[in-house]
Amino acid sequence: MEIRELAVPDSYLVDLVPHGDSRGRFTEWYRADVLSAALGHPLTLAQANHSVSARGALRGVHFAQVPPGQAKYVYCPAGKLLDVVVDLRVGSPTFGVHDAVVLDSEQPRALYLAEGLGHAFLSLADGTSLTYLVSTGYDPGREFTVSPLDPELDLPWPDDVELELSDRDRAAPTLAEARERGLLPTTDQCATRYAQLRAGS
Repeated sequence: MEIRELAVPDSYLVDLVPHGDSRGRFTEWYRADVLSAALGHPLTLAQANHSVSARGALRGVHFAQVPPGQAKYVYCPAGKLLDVVVDLRVGSPTFGVHDAVVLDSEQPRALYLAEGLGHAFLSLADGTSLTYLVSTGYDPGREFTVSPLDPELDLPWPDDVELELSDRDRAAPTLAEARERGLLPTTDQCATRYAQLRAGS
């Protein structure tokens, strides 16, 4: 298992090592010690989610209000998807920057994104599963979304896939509109939260 930081600071790609034979395959898809060593603090596990999506299902860009925010560790046990992380932290040198990785059950990898970062994914195959661990439970009053089709973000959705969005995501504000409304986290809020996590509080 190897872990490296992506172009968006505080997001990490985890290369997993599958072990298989004629009976099937085994993969350690989450190791608390490996992730904690990279982050400088453990990932608090408050909830585990699982979604199944048809090809073309586009979900996000989702994020939670900071504090406390919601860190995510995502893994694709079946199918294939394009996973995107976006820096939504106002004041960040990489504000509005994104990175994208393919998560594929055939070549297993996982993705971690810290509090204050936005998350979106596009299913590239019918029956694609996404399993993710989150640091805080779902709270609809603190959950927000930015349009995954915002031209300013210019996210790398492939032209050969017909996109299907929820009504909520389709009506989501652009990055600029979300910033104007005061919905986005700031670098100061996130830095304070990260320091608290490293201090164990």
